[in-house]
Amino acid sequence: MSEFVLTERHRRLREEVRHFAEHVVRPRVAEMEAAQDVQHELPRLISAQGWIGVTIDREYGGMGLGHLAKTLVIEELSRVSGAMGAMVQASLLGTAKIINFGDEAQRLRWLPAIAAGHCLPTIAVTEAASGSHVLGMTSSATRDGDAYVLNGRKVYVGNSHVGDLHGVVVRTGIGSRGLSAFLVEADRPGLSLGAHRPAMGLHGFSFGELVFENCRVPAASMLGCEGDGLAVAYSSSVLYGRPNLTAVALGIHQALMEETLAFVSERHRYGASLSALPTIKLKVGQMQSRLMTARLTAYHAVQLLDEGLPCDSELINAKLVNVSCALDSARDAMEIHAACGLFPDRPVERYLRDAHHIFAPAGTSDIQLLRLAEVALCLSQGEWSRSVGDHRPAGAEAPSSGTANR
Repeated sequence: MSEFVLTERHRRLREEVRHFAEHVVRPRVAEMEAAQDVQHELPRLISAQGWIGVTIDREYGGMGLGHLAKTLVIEELSRVSGAMGAMVQASLLGTAKIINFGDEAQRLRWLPAIAAGHCLPTIAVTEAASGSHVLGMTSSATRDGDAYVLNGRKVYVGNSHVGDLHGVVVRTGIGSRGLSAFLVEADRPGLSLGAHRPAMGLHGFSFGELVFENCRVPAASMLGCEGDGLAVAYSSSVLYGRPNLTAVALGIHQALMEETLAFVSERHRYGASLSALPTIKLKVGQMQSRLMTARLTAYHAVQLLDEGLPCDSELINAKLVNVSCALDSARDAMEIHAACGLFPDRPVERYLRDAHHIFAPAGTSDIQLLRLAEVALCLSQGEWSRSVGDHRPAGAEAPSSGTANR
């Protein structure tokens, strides 16, 4: 199953993460499900393994292993806990903005700390009133001497309640060139957190609200130049957000398959295991086909990204296919489990709930289809993956769209 693309280093990394997930994360899953609160200890234990630095260059203390390795880390954690897979993917998304837009001083200050597990970064773009329409945001930053003063609210911020450094995109002017991005420490005066709200799934993961009330940040905290905010949001979403969420969906999908195979093997009807029934075999076969297809699209897309090849379409398609396939397999798994799937003594209902959380971030499936249609019709306005890892020039035009890829 796509093992042909994995090096020995990739396979060792997968084994390392799986061992950790089974022995450190899995024993805490029941507690996280029962509490439905923010898990603070486990994210620190995970970050201490160095995996948040998987895409950070070695010169900054990272692993320097690239996007395929990142996919394996997220996938293996998500196979055991979608919440902790989501935690890692959000941290890696928060790292992207510094890698791609940070100046050398910002990289030297923050990347080694992230790689060492001492700093969990986030990215904060979405607002309640504008949703996925990034250009509709109203949170603002006003220049005041050698600082900017931030005001506004951000919602659905991954790692909101455990993050140490928030990458915040706010409005500094009008139009698509009127957005700018800032690095804001979690303990900076004027920044507060909204109350944690338990959601349908991903229990233990925080994706809440940041509130800025005359929050003063140094001008040196700006990422890139004034007006680069849309580029920061889009490039992070395309190059990290989509493949990261693809990996979460893939891990949940793998867990669904393993749980279903165990269930149909141990349960008996008519003198044989459920797996002997043709109707069950058909559903299991469909799940297996989806999983194989989903993994191929996921690994292929990030392998192209690691090779520096244009792959926006592949990243879009990977997120679309993995989310759709995971949700379809979750429904099949629930049907196979029947009433047994409705109770938390089997994890299938948790997988179903967690999978639904991956649908909207970095663009719903409808958004992915629209982007693929634009490519097919030659209406696409540029590929972020052509210059992955490079700082986008301040005067470069960001891909324009009324609906952002969030």
